[in-house]
Amino acid sequence: MVDRKSPKPGQSVRGSTTGRPLMAAMDLLGRRWALRILWELRDGAHGARALQNKCGGMSSSVLYERLRELTDTGLVAQNADDAYGLTRMGRNLGTALQPLDKWAKSWAASQGRKKT
Repeated sequence: MVDRKSPKPGQSVRGSTTGRPLMAAMDLLGRRWALRILWELRDGAHGARALQNKCGGMSSSVLYERLRELTDTGLVAQNADDAYGLTRMGRNLGTALQPLDKWAKSWAASQGRKKT
């Protein structure tokens, strides 16, 4: 596993040497499996094994790297039962992504794709 820093605003990230907040967020969310993990946590906390099962095909090393990054950046927290869940900031991300989801469905329709 490569030990990379979690992308954070104000630090150099992919696409921005100054670490503009939007670019830091896009770097974090663009990492393999990050959005899927956040999606699976939307309805409540899950232990690592259950979360890995929900994200079929993800290796445990990637799961733990993403959980470390998402925890380090304040979107996910581990509770007393060792389950992972969204923080308030993580839940706010879901709300913030709703307009993008609406746009994506419109875009899909314009491409002759089914809205899901």
